[in-house]
Amino acid sequence: MTTGLIPGGQPPDPRPTGSLPQQRREPVGPAAQHVENRSRSSVITARAAASFEPVGRSVASARSFVRDTLQGWGFADIVDDAVVLTSELVTNAVVHAGTSADVLCLRSDDGVRIEVADRYPEREIPLQGTAVNMGSPDREGGRGLQLCAALAGRWGVEYIPTHKTVWFQLDLPARAVGTRAAGPALPLDLLPLADGRVRVAVIQIDRTGHITAWNEDAEELFGYPADQVTGKPLTDLAAWPHTPGTSTGIAEALRLSRWEGSYGIRAVTGRVTPVYASHLRVRDTGGEPSTVCLLVRDHERAVLQTPLRGPASDSSTGAEGQSTDPFEVFIGSPAPDDLDGLLQRTVERARDMLDGDSAFLLLATDDETELEVRASTGLPSARQRFARVPVEAGPGRYGSARMPAVHDDLTAVPGAVPLLNGTGMRSVVTVPLKVEGRLTGSLGVAAEAPARYSNEEALRLQFAADRIALAVESARLGELERLRRGSLSFLVEASDLLAGTLDRDQTLALMAQMTVPTLATWCAVYTIADQASEPYLSYVLHEDEELIDGIKSLLSKVPPPDPVPTPGARVWTAPGEVAHQAALRTSMRSLGLSGSPTRQVTPGIGPTLSTASAVGGETVVLPLVARNRVIGMLTLGKPTDEHFRQEILELAEDLSRRAALALDNARLYSERTAISQSLQRSLLPPELPEIDGVEVEVIYRAAGEGNEVGGDFYDVFPIRDGAYGFAIGDVCGTGPNAAAVTGLARHALRLLAREGLSGPTVLERLNSAILDEGARSRFLTLLYGEMRPQEDGSAELKVVCAGHPLPLRLRQDGSVEPAAEPQPLLGVIEDLELYEQTVTLDPGDVLLCVTDGVTERREGARMLGDDGLADVLTTCTGLTAGAVAARIMRAVERFASDAPSDDMAILAMRVPGLQKD
Repeated sequence: MTTGLIPGGQPPDPRPTGSLPQQRREPVGPAAQHVENRSRSSVITARAAASFEPVGRSVASARSFVRDTLQGWGFADIVDDAVVLTSELVTNAVVHAGTSADVLCLRSDDGVRIEVADRYPEREIPLQGTAVNMGSPDREGGRGLQLCAALAGRWGVEYIPTHKTVWFQLDLPARAVGTRAAGPALPLDLLPLADGRVRVAVIQIDRTGHITAWNEDAEELFGYPADQVTGKPLTDLAAWPHTPGTSTGIAEALRLSRWEGSYGIRAVTGRVTPVYASHLRVRDTGGEPSTVCLLVRDHERAVLQTPLRGPASDSSTGAEGQSTDPFEVFIGSPAPDDLDGLLQRTVERARDMLDGDSAFLLLATDDETELEVRASTGLPSARQRFARVPVEAGPGRYGSARMPAVHDDLTAVPGAVPLLNGTGMRSVVTVPLKVEGRLTGSLGVAAEAPARYSNEEALRLQFAADRIALAVESARLGELERLRRGSLSFLVEASDLLAGTLDRDQTLALMAQMTVPTLATWCAVYTIADQASEPYLSYVLHEDEELIDGIKSLLSKVPPPDPVPTPGARVWTAPGEVAHQAALRTSMRSLGLSGSPTRQVTPGIGPTLSTASAVGGETVVLPLVARNRVIGMLTLGKPTDEHFRQEILELAEDLSRRAALALDNARLYSERTAISQSLQRSLLPPELPEIDGVEVEVIYRAAGEGNEVGGDFYDVFPIRDGAYGFAIGDVCGTGPNAAAVTGLARHALRLLAREGLSGPTVLERLNSAILDEGARSRFLTLLYGEMRPQEDGSAELKVVCAGHPLPLRLRQDGSVEPAAEPQPLLGVIEDLELYEQTVTLDPGDVLLCVTDGVTERREGARMLGDDGLADVLTTCTGLTAGAVAARIMRAVERFASDAPSDDMAILAMRVPGLQKD
């Protein structure tokens, strides 16, 4: 990949000099309004370009390039859309078209334009005069232009004789220009709440993310003195949200020119303090950058929050300039611009309006069967957040969230409002949030005293709920859209990672690492080898590595979940129950209240209180189904009393489908590799015979990843008293057909040689047997010989070389010469006339036999060849057979930097020198 970044200025015209006039194809019909001709009227303030080779990994590189570029420009709002579109277009270029891709990012005042050019200009684009069929979401291609039409503000396709360029424009969200601090006058009771003294923590962070300044208000808010935190990274204190698609990571936020939002700071007590922060990137006189962070308590966010709602218009302003918009009267101005802020402001105002002790707001799921807790005040919100309760909790109007309800005393009707169980609240009023008659949520206010509310309070609360229902639904849909886009980007990257490996263990690790901490606090993967096997706990991961062993020990004592193929997440309560019981027993033993004699503690890591807390929240199980078979389960968990969002569970379900297929592919690949390696081993002799007076050494290296059966083979075997046969050969090709010929050749050689036939006759009959295989036959190069040690210390060899690299003889004086002459290979012609040659190895001589994987070792245009092999062999005088073979293999491996592309076999035989008295 090559890249370039030029701040400011106009980008050069990408067309080559002297090219023909460009041709342009654009959608016609109703969709034409979304496509505009290429415009250079906007001032280009920055430009970044990169080129990507036509290989699969380029798609991930292109996504990273666009993500880093846009985040560096501070355009986090449109990063996800840009990454998804770039991924599809670069995939079309490097995968489907098979050409390199050029990516150009242009920054202007009103947005970002991204161009993806390939070298396949004759491809057509779909006409959009009629409705476009998006097809199956699992299709490999064909979605790039449809996604451009769906996500981009403008897009187009440009053609020249050598290139095709697809471009799209993403506009930045509209922002008000000028002063935005003015707002309407509000009654005192509607002003934002704050403590008696508002403390604003000022923290300065250097370019490496470490704290360099810490003011007194920061010390008061979080309990750390300045000298204790100075020099530490902010990430040690910050509790950052992990919901995909809804936030920027803290490292990225600190690098942006401006950032504003919510997160948590872990105080000296260990508890997380929710804060609202405003970051500003600055530089000193020496040019050194740093980030100034202003932080207040989250409920005092109005102190720092930038108002995005403009001043009230004349039509909504009364004679005294006060806003008459019921929504703003209830919520206050400016209204929070994010869903969580809006919901939190709503419950706070509802509580204050009815003088309650607590308030809560739940949002309905898409099917309106459940309500999910999204905001609360005066309640343990961390414990209840994202908990789900049924819409129809009981019979009658008071049992349904679709109607207003007033409960004078909850102790008289236990379970009437499940959310308030165990909170000490006695009276409650709840009203529905509806948009166009559809239930979208429920708003409630509760008090510790009984009989606090009547129908009058219910009417007031319903009036307020009607005013904010539309704004809440609009913000919810906006959040869902951002989640959808973030989820799409997450799944694209997850699919790339899973498709990049066929190793089972690595696939399991990737599954866990993609879910923790993005989707869950901890996860466990169970695998099922076959239908008769029980689920096996294969992998466990927690965001705190110190808890992994404890969770693994706990889960090993819990029966695994049932392998139910039904899609979707189902709640699994067993880990939480066992953890709770273990924590209770541990606490009772520590207090001496167990009531039983002290027992010896079982060795190993048992479930501790921290482990129990880690798995005490909601736990769900998603089946891993591939090829209509359950191959495992993906288990996701939260810490004590925490729950999953429905959107996160839907995203986890999508991930589990992809992960299941990747895991099954890894299993099939492992099985195929094991079969191939077993077959390969069966085609080689189990061991070499001991030959008196002759040293024999063999080195065999199979190329590739071990999933293909190679065609190289060797053998050394006794024929009759004092005589031994040896062979080294190479069958054309790889795979089952080559393996069949290899097995035929090795076993036929042994049988024919032991019948007392001469070397030429053995090979001629083997040639006939290979030709009898018909379409399965493969031609074969083979060096075959018979060796008989002599009484004088020498060895007599009779050799036939049928199309194989010639054997080399190394004499004691260092000279090297061929030990045979070339003859026709086997498996090509029927009538072969072969002859054998007699060679005598004197004491100290070496006979070296290799396959063509050795002599054809390449580095660019260079090849080792027969001469190169002979040069290496001349340096082996006086070495044993094993040392000769090792030196030859080492020289071959060092000849080229790349891994060998062909199998290699080396057979070295040496007659030891005579011992002197």
